[in-house]
Amino acid sequence: MKAVLLVGGEGTRLRPLTCNTVKAMVPIVNRPFLQHLLGYLKSHGVDDIVVTLCYLPDRIENRFGNGSECGVKLAYVMEETPLGTAGAVKNAESHLDGAFFVFNGDIITNIDLQSMLSFHRKRNAVATIALTPVENPSAYGVVETASDGRVKRFIEKPPADQAPSNLINAGIYILEPTVLQGIPHGSHCMFERQLFPSLLSDGAAVFAYSTSDYWIDMGTPEKYRQVQYDLLQRKCASLLYTETAAANTVAAHGTVVHQSAVLEGPIVFGNNCSIGAGARIKGPTVLGDGCSVSDGSILDKAILWQNVRVGKEASVRESVIGDNCVVGRSSVIEPGSVVGDNVVITEGSHLQTGQRVWPDTTV
Repeated sequence: MKAVLLVGGEGTRLRPLTCNTVKAMVPIVNRPFLQHLLGYLKSHGVDDIVVTLCYLPDRIENRFGNGSECGVKLAYVMEETPLGTAGAVKNAESHLDGAFFVFNGDIITNIDLQSMLSFHRKRNAVATIALTPVENPSAYGVVETASDGRVKRFIEKPPADQAPSNLINAGIYILEPTVLQGIPHGSHCMFERQLFPSLLSDGAAVFAYSTSDYWIDMGTPEKYRQVQYDLLQRKCASLLYTETAAANTVAAHGTVVHQSAVLEGPIVFGNNCSIGAGARIKGPTVLGDGCSVSDGSILDKAILWQNVRVGKEASVRESVIGDNCVVGRSSVIEPGSVVGDNVVITEGSHLQTGQRVWPDTTV
């Protein structure tokens, strides 16, 4: 079975983390997001995959090549200008010869793809859209369906009291190649605003597959942290992180923890990390390769990328710190902060709740 992955965007909602790192390559428990997605697809029998590229394309192609490392076959299609979700799939049309999956490039899920495919085939659908429940549907595009699952209409961000349901478009589709025929080559086209409404107006068989399986759009810093918390707490699954909930700490090669440090898992350490005397680390927390936490410092639900140095008696709470950053002695980083790559936070600094710091700066 084939799939098209829409990973070409630059991930503006994740800035400043994606200023230097394409969204598909941001680390999820120390592995690129795309690697988790490829493992998930392979586990569901989807191993022939087209990746649409736009922003920093070499970063992805150089890392994953033909896909053999992940046990899949990868092909790449480049967008010279942004084509929209449906336009990007049209751009990959030459690689498609039967029904195929489409994935938006910021989703982590445990949806049963074989069950969804069976649903699609039994209804002779030309398009099947996965739906997932959310608490606040007014922030998303809501899909209204008939009792048999046929899609009736799409409602973009309805007021809470007017939403017909709490089921939203999950950004996962099964399409027959014929649905691409009406999209001109090289034109900008969106599934939600153009292609799907056009199919409905033509009376095409568009169905919705509703599921309560785990699903998260990790495209914001808050959701990016949450998906890693969920993986460490076993609320969702990934073939790349298979430790049991009982494993409080998972340490890679060369990591050294001082005997007086206090660890409250779940915590994942990358290679060659060092934890100083009296440091306190409370999970769920992830440290990338080469991180150091000095004496007396505190990490609480923190996500540290590679080569982050946390000075003595500093504290980082519920925040994300990019590659090669220095957190100065006695600094305080409040929850929700996002720090880009190569930032120096000087001694005694205080980052306020939700503060964002752009790469290559000094605070």
